[in-house]
Amino acid sequence: MGEQESNNSESGGGGGVEDMVEGPAKENGRAADPRLQAISDAIRVVPHFPKPGIMFNDITPLLLRPSVFKDAVDMFVERYRGMGIAAVAGIEARGFIFGPAIALAIGAKFIPLRKPKKLPGEVISETYILEYGTDCLEMHVGATEPGERVVVVDDLVATGGTLSAAIKLLERAGADVVECACLIGLPKYKNFYKLNGIPVYILMESRK
Repeated sequence: MGEQESNNSESGGGGGVEDMVEGPAKENGRAADPRLQAISDAIRVVPHFPKPGIMFNDITPLLLRPSVFKDAVDMFVERYRGMGIAAVAGIEARGFIFGPAIALAIGAKFIPLRKPKKLPGEVISETYILEYGTDCLEMHVGATEPGERVVVVDDLVATGGTLSAAIKLLERAGADVVECACLIGLPKYKNFYKLNGIPVYILMESRK
């Protein structure tokens, strides 16, 4: 799942349940897509959930609006169609919401990147550090072939730790990770901020 933000993160904190994520910024000087306003309006920030200090970016209202949900998926599809993407890798769990839809639309396979002991059969794993402890992503052996162009999808990027682990996992299998795509990200991720040398593409910034 995407990384949620704490009050002491770079995005700051505060705000109430009624707060929405900040409206879409211009990308590289270009005017924002008009669809982004409706997407932004459909995402709310819930303070102190699931624990004190966390600003939870709730995408559930977006999923309840089919036309807005479709617009979000379509924007990613328009970006990656025609780029020779062989696979879309989705991070558990909310990467599973957007990833398969994007993969089907661009004619790519979907690779689930799961938490430990969720995938049967032979897997490869990548452990990464959290603020308090560690976590791990796993992928089936043979899910991607050497040289395949892959996009990694999740709902939100904050520290970048989960995405970095996903990149390392895929690259260890020989994949060519083209980009990471997230619905929401901290302001630093606009204009193609890079993680492990891989660009991160976000549709909109989270509230500061």
